[in-house]
Amino acid sequence: EKYLIRCVLNLQVAGPLLYHIKTGSSLLSLHSQLFNVKETPQTAMEEEVGAFTKLIEAMGFTGPLKYNKWKIKIAALRMYTCCVERINYDEFFEKCSLPDTLNSWFLVAQLHVWICLVRIRQEGREGKYMCRYIVHSMWEDVEQRSKIMGIDAIHRKESMRAMTETFYAAIFGYDEGILSDDGVLAAALWRNMFNRQCEDPRQLELMVEYVRKQMQFIDALDGEDLLLTGEVNWRPLLEDNAQSILKVPTPTYNDAGL
Repeated sequence: EKYLIRCVLNLQVAGPLLYHIKTGSSLLSLHSQLFNVKETPQTAMEEEVGAFTKLIEAMGFTGPLKYNKWKIKIAALRMYTCCVERINYDEFFEKCSLPDTLNSWFLVAQLHVWICLVRIRQEGREGKYMCRYIVHSMWEDVEQRSKIMGIDAIHRKESMRAMTETFYAAIFGYDEGILSDDGVLAAALWRNMFNRQCEDPRQLELMVEYVRKQMQFIDALDGEDLLLTGEVNWRPLLEDNAQSILKVPTPTYNDAGL
Protein backbone atom coordinates (compact mmCIF):
# COMPACT_ATOMS: atom_id res chain seq x y z
CA GLU A 1 0.00 0.00 0.00
CA LYS A 2 2.77 2.43 0.93
CA TYR A 3 4.59 1.56 -2.28
CA LEU A 4 1.47 2.50 -4.22
CA ILE A 5 1.40 5.86 -2.46
CA ARG A 6 4.73 6.71 -4.00
CA CYS A 7 3.47 5.63 -7.44
CA VAL A 8 0.44 7.90 -7.06
CA LEU A 9 2.65 10.82 -6.09
CA ASN A 10 4.81 10.30 -9.15
CA LEU A 11 1.82 9.85 -11.47
CA GLN A 12 0.32 13.11 -10.25
CA VAL A 13 3.27 15.06 -11.52
CA ALA A 14 2.05 17.30 -14.32
CA GLY A 15 5.41 17.42 -16.08
CA PRO A 16 8.84 15.92 -15.38
CA LEU A 17 11.43 18.08 -13.63
CA LEU A 18 14.61 18.79 -15.49
CA TYR A 19 17.02 16.83 -13.38
CA HIS A 20 20.76 16.47 -13.46
CA ILE A 21 23.10 14.76 -11.04
CA LYS A 22 26.82 14.05 -11.03
CA THR A 23 28.96 12.53 -8.36
CA GLY A 24 30.13 15.38 -6.15
CA SER A 25 28.64 18.07 -8.39
CA SER A 26 26.21 20.79 -7.39
CA LEU A 27 22.53 20.46 -8.25
CA LEU A 28 22.25 24.23 -8.03
CA SER A 29 24.03 24.46 -11.39
CA LEU A 30 20.76 23.35 -12.95
CA HIS A 31 19.05 26.55 -11.94
CA SER A 32 21.16 29.11 -13.77
CA GLN A 33 19.17 29.11 -17.00
CA LEU A 34 15.79 28.47 -15.39
CA PHE A 35 15.83 31.42 -13.01
CA ASN A 36 16.13 33.91 -15.84
CA VAL A 37 12.35 33.75 -16.18
CA LYS A 38 10.79 36.61 -14.25
CA GLU A 39 8.28 35.63 -11.60
CA THR A 40 4.79 36.98 -12.23
CA PRO A 41 2.06 36.04 -9.77
CA GLN A 42 -1.00 34.65 -11.46
CA THR A 43 -4.27 36.52 -11.38
CA ALA A 44 -5.66 37.00 -7.92
CA MET A 45 -8.20 34.44 -6.81
CA GLU A 46 -10.59 34.16 -3.95
CA GLU A 47 -9.32 32.62 -0.72
CA GLU A 48 -12.34 30.33 -0.65
CA VAL A 49 -11.80 27.35 -2.93
CA GLY A 50 -14.78 26.65 -5.14
CA ALA A 51 -16.54 23.31 -5.53
CA PHE A 52 -15.10 22.78 -9.03
CA THR A 53 -11.54 23.33 -7.80
CA LYS A 54 -12.08 20.87 -4.97
CA LEU A 55 -13.43 18.35 -7.48
CA ILE A 56 -10.51 18.53 -9.90
CA GLU A 57 -8.03 18.40 -7.01
CA ALA A 58 -9.75 15.29 -5.70
CA MET A 59 -9.20 13.75 -9.14
CA GLY A 60 -5.45 14.41 -8.86
CA PHE A 61 -5.23 17.65 -10.83
CA THR A 62 -4.21 21.07 -9.54
CA GLY A 63 -6.41 24.13 -9.59
CA PRO A 64 -5.22 27.75 -9.96
CA LEU A 65 -2.40 28.75 -7.63
CA LYS A 66 -1.20 32.13 -6.41
CA TYR A 67 2.20 31.72 -8.07
CA ASN A 68 3.42 30.25 -11.32
CA LYS A 69 3.48 26.46 -11.04
CA TRP A 70 6.79 26.08 -12.83
CA LYS A 71 8.45 28.46 -10.38
CA ILE A 72 7.08 26.45 -7.46
CA LYS A 73 8.51 23.28 -9.00
CA ILE A 74 11.95 24.87 -9.31
CA ALA A 75 11.74 26.16 -5.74
CA ALA A 76 10.87 22.62 -4.63
CA LEU A 77 13.97 21.26 -6.39
CA ARG A 78 16.11 23.94 -4.79
CA MET A 79 14.67 23.19 -1.34
CA TYR A 80 15.45 19.50 -1.79
CA THR A 81 18.93 20.46 -2.96
CA CYS A 82 19.39 22.33 0.32
CA CYS A 83 18.58 19.08 2.12
CA VAL A 84 21.34 17.13 0.38
CA GLU A 85 24.07 19.71 -0.28
CA ARG A 86 23.94 21.92 2.79
CA ILE A 87 24.16 19.17 5.37
CA ASN A 88 27.43 17.84 6.77
CA TYR A 89 26.61 14.14 6.47
CA ASP A 90 30.02 13.03 7.73
CA GLU A 91 29.33 14.86 10.99
CA PHE A 92 26.00 13.08 11.38
CA PHE A 93 27.60 9.71 10.68
CA GLU A 94 30.28 10.40 13.29
CA LYS A 95 28.13 11.90 16.05
CA CYS A 96 25.33 9.37 15.63
CA SER A 97 27.54 6.32 14.97
CA LEU A 98 25.93 5.64 11.60
CA PRO A 99 27.72 3.60 8.90
CA ASP A 100 28.75 5.52 5.80
CA THR A 101 26.24 3.91 3.43
CA LEU A 102 23.53 4.99 1.01
CA ASN A 103 20.89 3.96 3.53
CA SER A 104 22.44 6.11 6.28
CA TRP A 105 22.59 9.05 3.87
CA PHE A 106 18.91 8.51 3.08
CA LEU A 107 17.93 8.39 6.77
CA VAL A 108 19.58 11.76 7.40
CA ALA A 109 18.23 13.25 4.17
CA GLN A 110 14.65 12.15 4.83
CA LEU A 111 14.75 13.82 8.25
CA HIS A 112 15.54 17.17 6.64
CA VAL A 113 13.03 16.62 3.85
CA TRP A 114 10.39 15.97 6.50
CA ILE A 115 11.28 19.23 8.28
CA CYS A 116 10.79 21.08 4.98
CA LEU A 117 7.46 19.33 4.33
CA VAL A 118 6.14 20.28 7.78
CA ARG A 119 7.00 23.92 7.19
CA ILE A 120 5.88 24.24 3.60
CA ARG A 121 2.54 22.50 4.25
CA GLN A 122 1.60 25.56 6.27
CA GLU A 123 1.48 27.61 3.05
CA GLY A 124 -1.92 26.34 1.93
CA ARG A 125 -2.58 24.87 -1.50
CA GLU A 126 0.67 26.24 -2.94
CA GLY A 127 2.57 24.55 -0.14
CA LYS A 128 0.91 21.20 -0.75
CA TYR A 129 1.71 21.49 -4.45
CA MET A 130 5.34 22.21 -3.61
CA CYS A 131 5.51 19.27 -1.20
CA ARG A 132 4.63 16.92 -4.02
CA TYR A 133 7.65 18.01 -6.03
CA ILE A 134 10.01 17.93 -3.07
CA VAL A 135 9.15 14.27 -2.58
CA HIS A 136 9.36 13.65 -6.33
CA SER A 137 12.85 15.19 -6.43
CA MET A 138 13.93 13.01 -3.53
CA TRP A 139 12.95 9.75 -5.23
CA GLU A 140 14.58 10.82 -8.49
CA ASP A 141 17.78 11.58 -6.60
CA VAL A 142 17.76 8.30 -4.66
CA GLU A 143 17.31 6.31 -7.86
CA GLN A 144 20.12 8.16 -9.62
CA ARG A 145 22.49 7.64 -6.68
CA SER A 146 21.65 3.95 -6.68
CA LYS A 147 22.53 3.70 -10.36
CA ILE A 148 25.80 5.57 -9.84
CA MET A 149 26.74 3.14 -7.07
CA GLY A 150 26.27 0.27 -9.52
CA ILE A 151 23.26 -1.35 -7.84
CA ASP A 152 21.56 -3.64 -10.34
CA ALA A 153 17.94 -3.14 -11.37
CA ILE A 154 16.49 -5.93 -9.20
CA HIS A 155 18.22 -4.87 -5.99
CA ARG A 156 17.57 -1.20 -6.82
CA LYS A 157 13.85 -1.90 -7.06
CA GLU A 158 13.90 -3.72 -3.73
CA SER A 159 15.89 -0.93 -2.09
CA MET A 160 13.55 1.74 -3.44
CA ARG A 161 10.54 -0.15 -2.10
CA ALA A 162 12.15 -0.50 1.33
CA MET A 163 13.12 3.19 1.39
CA THR A 164 9.60 4.18 0.41
CA GLU A 165 8.15 2.24 3.32
CA THR A 166 10.77 3.70 5.64
CA PHE A 167 10.04 7.24 4.47
CA TYR A 168 6.28 7.19 5.03
CA ALA A 169 6.64 5.37 8.34
CA ALA A 170 9.16 8.02 9.42
CA ILE A 171 6.82 10.85 8.42
CA PHE A 172 4.05 9.50 10.63
CA GLY A 173 6.45 8.94 13.51
CA TYR A 174 8.12 12.34 13.24
CA ASP A 175 4.77 14.12 12.92
CA GLU A 176 3.62 12.50 16.14
CA GLY A 177 6.92 13.27 17.83
CA ILE A 178 7.05 16.95 16.94
CA LEU A 179 3.53 17.44 18.32
CA SER A 180 4.33 15.53 21.51
CA ASP A 181 7.02 15.68 24.17
CA ASP A 182 10.71 14.93 23.71
CA GLY A 183 10.24 11.31 24.76
CA VAL A 184 7.92 10.59 21.81
CA LEU A 185 10.22 12.42 19.40
CA ALA A 186 13.23 10.52 20.74
CA ALA A 187 11.38 7.24 20.22
CA ALA A 188 10.59 8.21 16.61
CA LEU A 189 14.25 9.06 15.97
CA TRP A 190 15.37 5.81 17.61
CA ARG A 191 13.04 3.76 15.37
CA ASN A 192 13.66 5.57 12.12
CA MET A 193 16.99 7.34 12.00
CA PHE A 194 18.90 4.98 14.30
CA ASN A 195 17.06 1.88 13.08
CA ARG A 196 16.53 0.78 16.73
CA GLN A 197 20.28 0.43 17.25
CA CYS A 198 21.18 3.47 19.35
CA GLU A 199 22.53 2.59 22.77
CA ASP A 200 23.86 6.04 23.71
CA PRO A 201 21.11 8.31 25.10
CA ARG A 202 23.32 11.34 24.43
CA GLN A 203 22.98 10.74 20.70
CA LEU A 204 19.19 10.73 20.98
CA GLU A 205 19.33 13.85 23.12
CA LEU A 206 21.49 15.58 20.51
CA MET A 207 19.09 14.71 17.69
CA VAL A 208 15.98 15.74 19.63
CA GLU A 209 17.58 19.12 20.32
CA TYR A 210 18.62 19.37 16.66
CA VAL A 211 15.13 18.69 15.33
CA ARG A 212 13.50 21.12 17.77
CA LYS A 213 15.83 23.99 16.92
CA GLN A 214 15.56 23.35 13.17
CA MET A 215 11.78 23.38 13.37
CA GLN A 216 11.88 26.64 15.32
CA PHE A 217 14.33 28.14 12.84
CA ILE A 218 12.52 27.17 9.63
CA ASP A 219 9.15 28.11 11.08
CA ALA A 220 10.40 31.69 11.42
CA LEU A 221 11.24 31.92 7.70
CA ASP A 222 8.89 33.86 5.46
CA GLY A 223 6.45 31.57 3.64
CA GLU A 224 6.41 33.58 0.42
CA ASP A 225 10.21 33.49 0.23
CA LEU A 226 10.17 29.71 0.69
CA LEU A 227 7.59 29.24 -2.05
CA LEU A 228 9.52 31.37 -4.54
CA THR A 229 13.14 30.52 -3.69
CA GLY A 230 13.17 27.27 -1.71
CA GLU A 231 16.26 28.54 0.13
CA VAL A 232 16.96 26.94 3.52
CA ASN A 233 20.16 27.48 5.51
CA TRP A 234 20.32 24.85 8.23
CA ARG A 235 21.49 25.28 11.78
CA PRO A 236 24.67 23.27 12.58
CA LEU A 237 24.38 19.97 14.37
CA LEU A 238 26.51 21.31 17.22
CA GLU A 239 25.51 24.89 18.02
CA ASP A 240 28.37 27.18 19.09
CA ASN A 241 26.10 30.13 19.73
CA ALA A 242 22.61 29.07 20.72
CA GLN A 243 21.34 32.66 20.69
CA SER A 244 22.12 32.97 16.97
CA ILE A 245 19.08 30.85 16.20
CA LEU A 246 16.93 33.85 17.06
CA LYS A 247 18.47 35.87 14.22
CA VAL A 248 16.82 34.70 11.01
CA PRO A 249 18.79 35.78 7.93
CA THR A 250 16.96 37.78 5.29
CA PRO A 251 16.98 35.99 1.89
CA THR A 252 18.87 37.62 -0.95
CA TYR A 253 17.54 37.99 -4.48
CA ASN A 254 19.26 38.32 -7.82
CA ASP A 255 18.49 40.81 -10.57
CA ALA A 256 15.61 38.66 -11.79
CA GLY A 257 13.90 38.96 -8.41
CA LEU A 258 14.87 35.46 -7.26
